[in-house]
Amino acid sequence: MSQVSGQLIDIPNRQIYPATVHFEQGTIEKIEKIEEAPDQYLLPGFVDAHVHVESSMLVPSEFGRLAVVHGTVGTISDPHEIGNVLGVEGVEYMIENGKQINFKFHFGAPSCVPATTFETAGAEINIEDVEYLLKKTEINYLAEMMNWPGVLFNDETVLAKIEKAKSLGKPIDGHAPGLKGEQAKNYATAGISTDHECFTIEEAQDKLDCGMKILIREGSAAKNFEALIPLLDKNYERIMFCSDDKHPDNLVEGHINLLVKRALTKGNDLYKVLQAACINPVEHYNMNIGLLKENDPADFIVINNTDDFNILQTWINGELVAENGDSHIPKVENKIINNFECQPKTADQFKIAIKGSKVQVMEALDGQLITNLLSFESSLVNNPNQTNTDEDILKVTVVNRYKEASPAIGYIKNIGLKEGAIASSVGHDSHNIIAVGVDDESIAKAVNLIIAAKGGVSAVGKGEEHLLELPVAGIMSEKDGYEVAQSYSKIDAFSKTLGSPLNSPFMTLSFMALLVIPKAKMSDLGFFDGETFKFIAVFVD
Repeated sequence: MSQVSGQLIDIPNRQIYPATVHFEQGTIEKIEKIEEAPDQYLLPGFVDAHVHVESSMLVPSEFGRLAVVHGTVGTISDPHEIGNVLGVEGVEYMIENGKQINFKFHFGAPSCVPATTFETAGAEINIEDVEYLLKKTEINYLAEMMNWPGVLFNDETVLAKIEKAKSLGKPIDGHAPGLKGEQAKNYATAGISTDHECFTIEEAQDKLDCGMKILIREGSAAKNFEALIPLLDKNYERIMFCSDDKHPDNLVEGHINLLVKRALTKGNDLYKVLQAACINPVEHYNMNIGLLKENDPADFIVINNTDDFNILQTWINGELVAENGDSHIPKVENKIINNFECQPKTADQFKIAIKGSKVQVMEALDGQLITNLLSFESSLVNNPNQTNTDEDILKVTVVNRYKEASPAIGYIKNIGLKEGAIASSVGHDSHNIIAVGVDDESIAKAVNLIIAAKGGVSAVGKGEEHLLELPVAGIMSEKDGYEVAQSYSKIDAFSKTLGSPLNSPFMTLSFMALLVIPKAKMSDLGFFDGETFKFIAVFVD
């Protein structure tokens, strides 16, 4: 029998006492109170309550290797991204890849694939597919119901998916940015149990009042922690922490542990913070994760103290999987699956006909998924490059990766490039190729680098070309997670030398094709208004 001693943080009973945790064959046999224990603290492991593993650009086995270093023992993982590329096959790939390591992935059945009818996805997950997935023991919930209009207006397909989850006793995740009042109430009444898209405290409180649980999100692009953390004190039993989307360099830096530290620094109660970070997700989603109780799986972490909160050890199923910043999970072989069929593009294919006195421009907002819609005089872009770096009005294009088609072209502000272009086949939700550039030649080069690799992120300019290959579904690498993070850091840094002031240019870029988040977005089929759910003209009079 193995054992670990320290000051045990008993979250439900709000006490700390010296104890020894005895465990054997992955299960806690006994928790013994003792007179004295080492000056270290034992507590349940952290859980990311909503994450798209694919956005780390790592396959699950590599994501887990990095996450355990930060005290994360499990995730609620929505495989929506790979679902849009490869359908059920992609979801099953994630499940099987995750099983190769000692980490507790809990996947959901994607509810909205394709996310909309206004873009080209690589696959569909229909009602029968959803039912098939929900019946799997590895599937814990119905993943985020982004089609909130379908819920409110009683769309038969949407309601059928919800009913399948209800009949199997599996919770239903929400996704309803900006929804408040009677609409939020009706959305919750339909059976939606959570939301991670709130960007104001008023919206989050409205949804709490409707009975929903709120996930405080802090990812690489969307950062809502500062706005929502005041909710924790009075609502801690219905709050969770999540990252949603975490790029590999950020995952190397930290995970849910960083949110715990920040919450404590703001003066929040230790037990309330840990309730949100450790217990609430496990109970809400019925996760197979121990909560440091007898007969539970031996999943727990050891920290140095409750001030610094440095992770000394992470244990999963009684195995020491990380210690003092080093992952003990070995790298495994990862197979490659993909769906990538388009051909190289020429610079001429990114020309746009200037028709109208005004140009409508998408405005990206650093740290947010939402955008604004602005209007400028067309004369600003009526030049050989058809862009304007002085006013920061650049071209944005989405290229269909699943079949040969003409690129969709529009304009974007706040990416900030002064030269060259950046591109990515991580383009939520359908993961077509999205690119922003100063001139058509640079845009074509950046796009073609990705086409040749059948997936990746690229940056061109200053006479240089940079590429991080993502051959797994065109959105993930099969390579060592730390190496991928290093490569990503280099291309991210290079993109900033081209002029971008954004904290995470590629993460922001990836959400400029996310049609279900207002307002202006870009689809492979055209310029789109995410509030009216209609295509709009790039040039108007």
